[in-house]
Amino acid sequence: MAESLVVVSKIKKMVKEKELRTGGDYIEALSSKISQIVLSSVEKVKAEGKKKTLGAEDLV
Repeated sequence: MAESLVVVSKIKKMVKEKELRTGGDYIEALSSKISQIVLSSVEKVKAEGKKKTLGAEDLV
C-alpha cells in the first residue's frame, strides 16, 4: 500500500458511527481518489496560470 492520505482511525470511526465496517481495500481506494482530486486541482491551477495556491474553487 502506498502512503495513505487520510487519517485511517478517523475514517474508521466515522464509518463505525454509522454502524458499518471498513473493508480492507476501502482506505487505499479512498486515498487514491483523494490523490486524483488533488492532482486534478493542481493541473487546473497550472493551466490557468493565474495563481500559486489551491483553493476550494479549484476542486474539480
